[in-house]
Amino acid sequence: MTLTQADDFLAESETLHAAIADLSDAELRMTTQFKDWSIEDVLVHLHFWNIAADLSATDEAALQKQVGAVMASLKDTGSMRGAENEAITERGTALRSLWINKAREMARRWRDMDPKARLSWVGPSMSARSSITARQMETWAHGFEIFDLLGKTRAEADRIKNIVVLGVNTFGWSHQVHSLPIPEAMPTLSLTAPSGDVWSFGEDTENTISGPAVDFAAVVTQTRAFADTSLIASGNVAQTWMANAQCFAGPPETPPAPGSRHRLSATDHG
Repeated sequence: MTLTQADDFLAESETLHAAIADLSDAELRMTTQFKDWSIEDVLVHLHFWNIAADLSATDEAALQKQVGAVMASLKDTGSMRGAENEAITERGTALRSLWINKAREMARRWRDMDPKARLSWVGPSMSARSSITARQMETWAHGFEIFDLLGKTRAEADRIKNIVVLGVNTFGWSHQVHSLPIPEAMPTLSLTAPSGDVWSFGEDTENTISGPAVDFAAVVTQTRAFADTSLIASGNVAQTWMANAQCFAGPPETPPAPGSRHRLSATDHG
């Protein structure tokens, strides 16, 4: 059995790498629209958690040590950034090389893993399939702010379905983390894939969401405000979900304000 999501994680990583491959050290320090993170900050974050996910499959003791440092940083400062920066000291083009080389090497090994293998994590354990899908999601989501900053349009592919499914599977979590009652049924989704295929989910026909699958993925990863997408949500349950969607773990996060996340032109950052 092949863990095909490892190939999707690698493709996502290679797509992001291609966008930043020619940037200088100074350009990698440019600030994005996401919490004033630089491209360099994004690479530190992605590399740190790629290593953590890999440790979950190879060295649980080392994983717990790394996660413990993050939890201590979060408790002391309200942020994981300190622990991430302490663990990943490389910067600039050296960091870029470390990140992509780790992603390539990791994807090759993970491709042969049992998709159902249980792996320890920060919270509950998860399957290998879920773990590597989370790495694809993080790479795609944080890649968004980099493509926006560079004024580039990312070429999307149907591997985005992994992130769509993650968004679907966290319907309940999106409500729970924001202290909202969890609806009995999920709205019916009709999402158009990059290939033109239509993906359908859900069972509540009185509440519906339709539009591009990429836009749905952008909303559940909080890389775009719902109002800035082409999605159409009908019904209170559908609209509440899209206003609070959060497919990632951690404390409740506020989606970006309308207009706050958008593609820049080359002149916007000099």
